[in-house]
Amino acid sequence: MFRLPTSRTLPTALTLAATVALASCDIQPIPDESVPQTPTPDFTLGSENTHNRWSATIPPQLTVPSGAVVEVWTKEASDGQITESTVVDELADVDFGLIHALTGPIQVEGASPGDVLAVTVHDVQVEGWGWATILPGFGFLADEFTEPWIRGFPMESGATEVAFNENITIPLEPFAGVMGVAPATDSMLVTIPPRTNGGNMDNRHMKAGTTVYFPVQVEGALFSVGDTHAAQGDGEVSGTAIEAPMRLVLEIEVMENTRGMVEPQYETDDYYAVTGFATTIDEAAKKATRYMIDYLVAEHGLTRNEAYVLCSLAGDLKISETVDVPHMLVSMHMPKGIFRAQ
Repeated sequence: MFRLPTSRTLPTALTLAATVALASCDIQPIPDESVPQTPTPDFTLGSENTHNRWSATIPPQLTVPSGAVVEVWTKEASDGQITESTVVDELADVDFGLIHALTGPIQVEGASPGDVLAVTVHDVQVEGWGWATILPGFGFLADEFTEPWIRGFPMESGATEVAFNENITIPLEPFAGVMGVAPATDSMLVTIPPRTNGGNMDNRHMKAGTTVYFPVQVEGALFSVGDTHAAQGDGEVSGTAIEAPMRLVLEIEVMENTRGMVEPQYETDDYYAVTGFATTIDEAAKKATRYMIDYLVAEHGLTRNEAYVLCSLAGDLKISETVDVPHMLVSMHMPKGIFRAQ
């Protein structure tokens, strides 16, 4: 290994020339390419443009071309029913018919049934006070936790952590609990369960840096987003996350559904993931496993036996949502690092 000579060993003329050259240059810092830059939005959709049902009949609030970057503002999950002044005795008055005020729909030009809508989450920022509750009759252990409970979480715009109590601090990883496209029905479906169109997936991994793929079911896709969470564990077992308003920056692109995807899938730089919903965790886990096998066969040339075993060796099953009993969502992640670059 060779070392360059120090300044004391450089010839005087060369030292002087180097000093003059450096002094005459406007030296710029090397940009940190490891930090992704949020693209500038082409469109903005405010939180006054909301609905809380899934239906092909709900008219779009914004129309964008494929590839558009959209800034979206969302409300918290109760649509203003729960505020900083809400007390425990008032929780019995929460109207579940108003839950999930979703911003949208966004119509995407060129999207048709048989396509996939790729939604890349570039940024998610908390925009104010949030809350978490126990609502009687709701939650994974609803038969055991029958008394109402509420806690508020003061948060400033862009907060990165929040105190749970004087001894516990929770890091914030904001994401949208509900994302989806309109289903192919004129019925007004409630937003509570996950479905093939996406919906209330409550998947905390669908955060900034993730691209989520939705099979398009109607012309224009009619994408909506809401139920934004500042922090949540896998499962959202008590019934709520830290529910709070958000600002999201999303890039929306129409793609061909070359693999016949039937339920949402997603990926980051580090892994590819699939989701499966069902009325039991067992069946949801089986569906997620089958979808990952399909992906490995189609994208990596494995046999079904090889793909099945690889799911056992490297796949990571996650219970994404249990709260909407009996509806469950299970996801499986497959790390990209195990595959050699082609």
